[in-house]
Amino acid sequence: MMKRTLLFLLLTFVPLFALEAKDYEVRGPQGGISFKICLPEGFNPQTDKCPMVILMHGIFSSKDYNPMPALAKGLAKAGIASIRFDFNGHGKSEGRKQDMTIEKEIADAMAIYEYVRALPYVTDVGFLGHSQGGVVASMSAGRLAEQGIAPEGLVLLAPGAVIKEACQGGKFFNARFDPNDPPEYIRCWGIYKLGREYLLSTQELDIYGTAAAYEGPVLILHGTGDKIVPMWLQRAL
Repeated sequence: MMKRTLLFLLLTFVPLFALEAKDYEVRGPQGGISFKICLPEGFNPQTDKCPMVILMHGIFSSKDYNPMPALAKGLAKAGIASIRFDFNGHGKSEGRKQDMTIEKEIADAMAIYEYVRALPYVTDVGFLGHSQGGVVASMSAGRLAEQGIAPEGLVLLAPGAVIKEACQGGKFFNARFDPNDPPEYIRCWGIYKLGREYLLSTQELDIYGTAAAYEGPVLILHGTGDKIVPMWLQRAL
């Protein structure tokens, strides 16, 4: 049921009731994590209950860039709450992009998951990740499954597992580097910095092996014309 609902929400746009945390109620490895909670219209968190989906944005993006706000609206229309947040170094969260790694983003996701689990009006919890957020969502789901507390559903939008091959091959978007000895940082499109720690640690990620521990319902949405994340990577998921 949740899978069909999440597929439907992609085409749905409705008014949204959003609560943005003004203070950093959740913290990750680089500091405070900024997030917004979106509730269905007319929902009373004091008396009502509903499932919630944790939305994870892609690299260099944020909780306030589409598709995250559109997804939150669609979920609200379907009667499902959502929480979208900025990974460390992105948007309004603390930290530097240059210091970001996948492990740090997984830690951010786990911190948000613990926060959501403690909300009294939340019944089930699902994960939805886009691009690099899909890598984080799938690996987080796998690790939680190993602890016996897996999310109830997982949706991946063009999950960017290609980041491992990109770092191993020394080419990330338009930036080139020596994968065996990368510089302190590289610049993608001349704007965004990726640090040496990210470039080295991503080469060693066991993305598929970690995600494989999650055996719950999964929905993968991916365009056949995607030039950044090739379709063959999704066949391994």
